Amino acid sequence: MIIVMKMGATDKEIGLVVSRVEHLGFKAHLSKGEEVTIIGLIGDKRKIEPHVLEMMDGVDKLVHILKPFKLASRDFKPENTVIPLNGTRIGGREVTIMAGPCAVEGLQPMLDVAWAIKEAGVHILRGGAYKPRSSPYSFQGLGEEGLEILAQVREQTGLAVITEVVAPEQVPLVARYADILQIGTRNMQNYALLHAAGESGKPVLLKRGMMSTVEELLMSAEYILSHENYRLMLCERGIRTFETATRNTLDINAIPVLKEMTHLPVIVDPSHGTGRWQLVPAVARAAVAAGADGLLIEVHPDPENALSDGPQSLKPARFVQLIEQLKRVAEAVDRSVQ
Repeated sequence: MIIVMKMGATDKEIGLVVSRVEHLGFKAHLSKGEEVTIIGLIGDKRKIEPHVLEMMDGVDKLVHILKPFKLASRDFKPENTVIPLNGTRIGGREVTIMAGPCAVEGLQPMLDVAWAIKEAGVHILRGGAYKPRSSPYSFQGLGEEGLEILAQVREQTGLAVITEVVAPEQVPLVARYADILQIGTRNMQNYALLHAAGESGKPVLLKRGMMSTVEELLMSAEYILSHENYRLMLCERGIRTFETATRNTLDINAIPVLKEMTHLPVIVDPSHGTGRWQLVPAVARAAVAAGADGLLIEVHPDPENALSDGPQSLKPARFVQLIEQLKRVAEAVDRSVQ
């Protein structure tokens, strides 16, 4: 259920409604739009008599949300969520690019990539310190050493950092180093981790599970939003189908569907979506044309010798070429690239 306040409702009126809602045993979530404030009620709606709230000063109406995801829905927040970060606005008119290697392998390789992507106009560096892999014998990441490398690169380049966190107990440590916490596909329904990420207050990028529906993704997002952490991005990274020509099947449909269903920014990962660097540019261009708010692209100075996901990583020179292409696509749909 949501309470829609009247246009021009005062802060005092809003505060009294919130106090009443909380007194009735609900958790109140505020969404202040340009004209109207909406108060989301989380709890057992059977405990409430609607007229109790409808009679309060400043209240326009009560609306029942039928969707299982409440806070992620456009019923709760009609306007797009925009997340300012390091000179870019994720979810705004700009298409935000996040780029870097799959895994942190050392300081110099990270610096090489970081300076290259910054020169191309990128504001956010990606790199995994912890790498959950299908095989226990594959490179698992450098752990805290990798986080320290990311911190050094950020200090030298000024780039913000996004890196994956794989367990609830890791969240405080990773949050000390990262500007954005990434929750990977294998952990989309790790509810303890979702709670911990929400409680951290850090911006979060939540990847869609490899065999999850759009609604399941939004229900997982609800766990993070329930902690009043609204700096949340959703990431389409491809789902598992019967097709074997690519690593995954990138669901282009999910972009406009999510933009219709939720106010949260939608990011696309064409690297994992295809698994082949040759396909990344075409799919990245398609994602921007379909309305994606950002891209997560793997870039490595020496993909042939990468410790993780080399076949899907672009070399810096190819990445720079792609950025120029993306600028032209973005301009065609009345947007820009950052």
